[in-house]
Amino acid sequence: MIIMLTDPFIKAKKILEKIECHNHKAYFVGGCVRDFLLKRSIEDVDIATSAAPHIIKQLFDKVIPVGIEHGTVIVRYKHESYEVTTFRIDGIYTDKRHPDRVEFIDKIDKDLERRDFTINALAMDKNGVIIDLFNGREDLQNKTIRTVGNGYDRFTEDPLRIIRALRFSSQLGFMIDQETVSHMKKVKQDINNLAIERITNEFTKLFKGQYLGNGIEYLQQTEVHKQLPIIRDYPTIINRLPSPLRPLHSFGEVIALFHHIEPNVSLETWVKQWKCSNKIKQEAIQLVEALDHFNQEGLSKWGVYRLSSLYYEGFVRLVELINPTKLIHLDEVEQIDQSLPIKSKKELALNGNDLIALFPDRRKGSWLQKTINKLEYEVVLGNVNNTKKELKEWIKWNPPEIN
Repeated sequence: MIIMLTDPFIKAKKILEKIECHNHKAYFVGGCVRDFLLKRSIEDVDIATSAAPHIIKQLFDKVIPVGIEHGTVIVRYKHESYEVTTFRIDGIYTDKRHPDRVEFIDKIDKDLERRDFTINALAMDKNGVIIDLFNGREDLQNKTIRTVGNGYDRFTEDPLRIIRALRFSSQLGFMIDQETVSHMKKVKQDINNLAIERITNEFTKLFKGQYLGNGIEYLQQTEVHKQLPIIRDYPTIINRLPSPLRPLHSFGEVIALFHHIEPNVSLETWVKQWKCSNKIKQEAIQLVEALDHFNQEGLSKWGVYRLSSLYYEGFVRLVELINPTKLIHLDEVEQIDQSLPIKSKKELALNGNDLIALFPDRRKGSWLQKTINKLEYEVVLGNVNNTKKELKEWIKWNPPEIN
């Protein structure tokens, strides 16, 4: 059956044509074909080919060897990146992530056979002809996640596939085949051998899923959550997730939610055990502080001022989950933001040097920072205008205390 290609594939079609012009085979593969058939938006177009990596490097001007030992390179073409991987069969996965060796081959059938799930073991040629050797299209129609071949073998090769199955159930709303679930349960302890960064990446995608409740149900059913950092020590945390559960768009939001459910686990512990970046750490800290302030004061100028605008949407999502009776809307937060007289402490019309000049006989100390903080608070709340004259007048009537 021939299908009309959509824009992402039309753009990438020239890559396939160029490879084929040099007597090699090339196909679109994996998630892009799956999402194309599901009429979902396509993020990345991946390509599989019989051409070895060194051939691809010869054919294209800009090639980045991201995983060349496993046959994968990135081809930059018309300002887009395309992952191009040589057809291969895999050896043993000693590290539970990468095969110890790979063998490049010239036919796609064995390459598709090594993939994780039938819905991802699909290929499509430049004309829109689908290659489906494992009934992936039928599983798409039946909304089923099923491993290619023996599930125990697929999950033993790379246990991250267990969490990927949960992630796909959350993203697509698909059921997981019962035999596949059974194999997930048998291999789930191997998750402990995975690099936590890989788990964090998949968990982030799981919580973004439109059908998050579906993914969480399978997480509980398989008891995979008992293999995850912190959650293994607080397994009931999963049972205490809000219902209905709505998608969260970052792992910082996920940590903030879990910290709200189980305050005994510090944000520092979450960040350390899940090996999060400083960016995620700062996001989680700001969201938790904003939620605490909201619970005490409601939506206020000071609460909005203290929260980076980058996290407004996440804050609204979390309030909706945690305090459904106190719903707020993004435009309310943005209106307050627009009404703020300053956006940061740097915008204060009076600084530390001005304070020292006002009190030349006083020794420098913590009183300087405390006074600046008070001025910041009063200006944000609108109690005093942000002019040097009025700030000095305010200090005159509210002189700093010296310890």
